[in-house]
Amino acid sequence: MNYKPVALIILDGWGIREMEHGNAVVQARTPNFQSWLHSRERAILDASGEAVGLPDGQMGNSEVGHLNLGAGRIVYQDLTRINLAIKEGRFAQQPVLR
Repeated sequence: MNYKPVALIILDGWGIREMEHGNAVVQARTPNFQSWLHSRERAILDASGEAVGLPDGQMGNSEVGHLNLGAGRIVYQDLTRINLAIKEGRFAQQPVLR
């Protein structure tokens, strides 16, 4: 197996969105970042909603994003865990509710 160095670079507060209105990242002159972005292998991660254990459509934050990156999996947040338990019928089976 051939191993190559890898760097995990987190640009906290940056997002990928083409719309210019209200988007400081797109409006800024970032020649070094643009060069790197278009000349290197990369991955774009979903950082909101169900992808990071939040309810669908809810904006993510640093804490949730870093928690999921560190865990290497989706870490369901409290509200999402409760909603999943209700949906799957496990919530009503809790002894405290009987």
